[in-house]
Amino acid sequence: MSQNLETTYNPKEIEPKLYEKWCENKYFHAEVDRSRKPFTTVMPPPNITGKLHMGHALDNTLQDILIRYKRMQGYNALWIPGTDHAAISTEVKVTNQLKEEGIDKKELGREKFLERTWQWKEEYAGTIEGQLKKLGVSCDWDRERFTMDEGCSKAVEEVFIKLYEEGYIYKGSRIINWCPVCKTSLSDAEVEHEEQDGSFWHVKYPIVGTDRFLEIATTRPETMLGDTAIAVHPDDERYKDIVGKTALLPLVEREIPIVADYYVDKDFGTGAVKITPAHDPNDFEVGKRHNLPEINVMNDDAAINENGGRYAGLERYEARKIIVKDLEEQGYLVKVAPHSHNVGTHDRCHTTVEPLIKQQWFVRMEELAKPAIEAVKTGELKFVPERFDKIYLHWLESIRDWCISRQIWWGHRIPAYYCDECGEVVVARQRPEECPHCGNAHFTQDEDTLDTWFSSALWPFSTLGWPEKNEDLDYFYPTDVLVTAYDIIFFWVIRMVFSGFAHTGKSPFHTVFIHGLVRDSLGRKMSKSLGNGIDPLEIIDQYGADALRMTLVTGNAPGNDMRFYNERVEASRNFANKVWNASRFILMNIEGKEITEPEAGDFLDADKWILSKCNRLVREATENMDKFELGIALQKVYDFIWDEFCDWYIELAKQRIYRAQEEPEAANAALWVLKTVLMDSLKLLHPFMPFVSEEIYVKLVPEETSLMMSSWPQYREDRAFAEAEEVVEHLKAIISGVRNIRAEMNVPAARKTKIYVVSEDDKLRAGLSALKDSVIRMASASDFIVQSDKEGIAEDAVSVVVPDAIAYVPLNELVDFEQETERLTKEEARLTKEIARATGMLNNEKFMSKAPEAKVQEEKDKLVKYQQMLDQVKERLEGLKARQP
Repeated sequence: MSQNLETTYNPKEIEPKLYEKWCENKYFHAEVDRSRKPFTTVMPPPNITGKLHMGHALDNTLQDILIRYKRMQGYNALWIPGTDHAAISTEVKVTNQLKEEGIDKKELGREKFLERTWQWKEEYAGTIEGQLKKLGVSCDWDRERFTMDEGCSKAVEEVFIKLYEEGYIYKGSRIINWCPVCKTSLSDAEVEHEEQDGSFWHVKYPIVGTDRFLEIATTRPETMLGDTAIAVHPDDERYKDIVGKTALLPLVEREIPIVADYYVDKDFGTGAVKITPAHDPNDFEVGKRHNLPEINVMNDDAAINENGGRYAGLERYEARKIIVKDLEEQGYLVKVAPHSHNVGTHDRCHTTVEPLIKQQWFVRMEELAKPAIEAVKTGELKFVPERFDKIYLHWLESIRDWCISRQIWWGHRIPAYYCDECGEVVVARQRPEECPHCGNAHFTQDEDTLDTWFSSALWPFSTLGWPEKNEDLDYFYPTDVLVTAYDIIFFWVIRMVFSGFAHTGKSPFHTVFIHGLVRDSLGRKMSKSLGNGIDPLEIIDQYGADALRMTLVTGNAPGNDMRFYNERVEASRNFANKVWNASRFILMNIEGKEITEPEAGDFLDADKWILSKCNRLVREATENMDKFELGIALQKVYDFIWDEFCDWYIELAKQRIYRAQEEPEAANAALWVLKTVLMDSLKLLHPFMPFVSEEIYVKLVPEETSLMMSSWPQYREDRAFAEAEEVVEHLKAIISGVRNIRAEMNVPAARKTKIYVVSEDDKLRAGLSALKDSVIRMASASDFIVQSDKEGIAEDAVSVVVPDAIAYVPLNELVDFEQETERLTKEEARLTKEIARATGMLNNEKFMSKAPEAKVQEEKDKLVKYQQMLDQVKERLEGLKARQP
C-alpha cells in the first residue's frame, strides 16, 4: 500500500471518513478498568432549542483537547455527552411553532403539548449531535444522556424527595421574579439587569387628622394600589411625631399606618417610603416585621386585578398612565423627575420582570452552600484562572433561597400531590393511594415543573447512574475537570457543587476550567439581534474542523474573551496545508526505503538540534497542557512545526536526501530524524487538530491503527543536545543575515556569493563546516569557508555579526558595480523629474485653488515620498563609488 498523501489536503473528504473510523472502533468509549487511572469530564449539555453556536464550538473544542491529551497519556478517559431540556426556552419555541400552525397551547392540552415537545427534542438533539461530530469531539456517544431521560429523571425525583424530607425544600408565599409573558417564576439567575430610562413620580400622601402630608417618590406608580404602609427611619427626627399615625392612600382612599423601620435610608429623598409587600422583595420583609397585609394588585399577565378597583383589567403600563393622570388632576402629584435605573428583564424573552407574591417551591440554601464555600477555601475545588473563585464565593455567600418551581408544562413535574378533600400535601415517588390526614383516595399532582437547573445541577453524577450504586459511579466519579464559560458560574457551577456535596458527599470535580466568550471581530457579543453570529458549521464546511478548532484555541487564555476573524481561520487552514505538504515530502522520500535508527556517529548537529528542540517542546507543551494553558501549548507547537521543522530542518536535510545513492547512511539519518520528529510533532498537534494529524500519522506509521490511541511523547534526557543547538542557532543567524543583505542590495537569486565565517571556537567551526552543503544551497552561496582568522577576506566585505563569530560576504560578488551604478543613475533622473513635476503643480496657484483637497494632499504626499527615495538612491550611489575597486 502506498504511503503517499494526496496532492492537496481535502478536509471535506477526510474528516467524515476519519470520524466514522474512530466511532466504529469505539475509540471514544470507556469502561471500568481498575488497572488504569480514570479521567472524567461531563459536557455542559447544550439546550435542545436550536443549533450550536460559536460558544459551543469553543467549549467543546477545549474539552476535546483535554480528553484527547489525557487519553494519549494513558488515562481511561471518559467524556459524557448530552443535551438539556431547557425548560422555558423549549416551551417558548414549541408554543411559537404551534402558533404558526394556528394551534393554541392551552386548547391542545398538557399531554398533547408534551408529545409535540418530545418530537422537537428528537429533531434538535439529533441535529446537535451531528454538529458536535463534525467538530471532531471524542465523547462517548454510547453514554449520551438527556436531562429528562429515565435515569436523570429518577435522580431528580430522588433529590427532590430527599431534600423535602430533610426540610430543605418547602412551599411558601414569597416575592419572586415573575415573567408576565411566559407566565412563570424565575430564579435570580434568569433575570438580567439593564439600565432603563424612567421617572420618579413624587406623590403626596396626606397624614390623617393633620394638614400635613408626606412626599413619596416611586418608579412604579401602579403598585400604589397595593400599598399597606409608609415607613420612616426610627431615628429620623422629622417624623418621630407621626410614627403610629395613618396616611391616606391617594386614589384608593384607604388609611395605611406609618411605621418606623431601619430598612429606610433617611438621607435618600424625603426619608419616607411607601411599603407594598406584595410587589417588592424588600417591602415584603418590612411587611413581615410589622404584620402588614399583602395586597397583590396584578394578574399573572401583569394586568391590574380586582384589588385595583376602577383600574382593574388595565395592562400595567396603561394603568400607570391613567393613575399618573388621576394623581395630577386630584392634586396629589408634586413633580416628575427623570431617573435612570436598573430594571430586571427575563433573559429568555426580555420582558420586564414583575416582583409578585406567589406560592412557590423553594430550596433553603444557607446550609447547603456551606460545603461548597469551604471546598474553594480549602483548595479542594480550584478555578482556572483563580480569579473566578471570587465570583463563585460572592454568589454563595450572599445566596438567597432558590425558587425552583416553574409554571410551565415542559420539564420535570414536581412530585407533590394534594388531597382533593383536605388539601394535605404529600411528596412521593408516585400518587398516594390514600390521604394520611383524612383517608381520601383522590389526589391531584402539582401542576408545576422544576427549574431546568435543578436537573442539570445533578449532571456529573446523574449521568453515571446515581442514585443507583454502581461500578461506573464508583470508578468515574468524582469527575476531574469541568470546562465552562464564566457566564454560567452561578447558574450551573455553584448548583452542581452544592448538589454534589449534598447527595454524594464529594465535590463533583476538582477543577473548573473557565473560558471566555467568543466575540465578533469588533469585540461585540455574538447575538441574533446584532446579526453578527458566525455559524461554526459554515466555517467547518469552508475550511475544515481543524482550521476552526485551531482558530478558537490560538491565543486563547483561560477566562478571557476572544475575537473571531475569518482571516485567522484562513491562516489556520494554511498551517494545515503546510503540515500536509511537509509530510507529503517526507513520505515521498521514505517510500520504498527501510529507515533504521542511525548510529550515534551518523547524526549531524542539524539532526541533534531538531531532536533537542522537539524534546524541549514535548516538555514545555506538556507543562502548559497541565496548567490548562492550551493556547500557549498550541502556539509553541505551531512555531516549532512551521519555523524550526519545515522552514529550517527540512531544508537542512534535503541535501543528504538528494544524495541518497552516494551516501546512504547520511540519507538514512536525515530520513529517520524527519520521520521521528514528524511523529512527535503530529502527536503534540493531535489534540488540537485531530483530523489532519491522524490522516498523516497512519500513513507515516502504518503499523499503528490510530494516532489518537498512540502514546503522548515524553521528555528524554538522551535527546538534549545543547552544543548542537548552539551550532545550528549560529548557522540560522548567519543564513538569515546573508539573506537580509542580499535582499537589501537587490542581489538576484541566481547570483552566487562566497560566505566566509571567522570564529576562534573550534567546536563551532567544526559544526558549521559539517553543514557546508546545506548552507551553500540555502544561502545561494558559491562556497562556504569556515576559518579562525580574516586571512583572504577583502576589507570591503559585508559582515554579519553573530555571537562568537562573524560572517563575511565579498562586496564585489554581491554587486555588479557597473550595472548597479547605471540602474541607480537612471532611477535618480526619474525621481528628479517626478519631484520637479510635483513641485511645479504645488507652486501653481490655479491648481492649488481649484483642485479638490484630497488631490492636493495626494501630490504633497508624493513629493515627500519621491524626496525620500531620491535621498536613498543618492546615498547608495555614494556608497558604490566609495567601495568600487
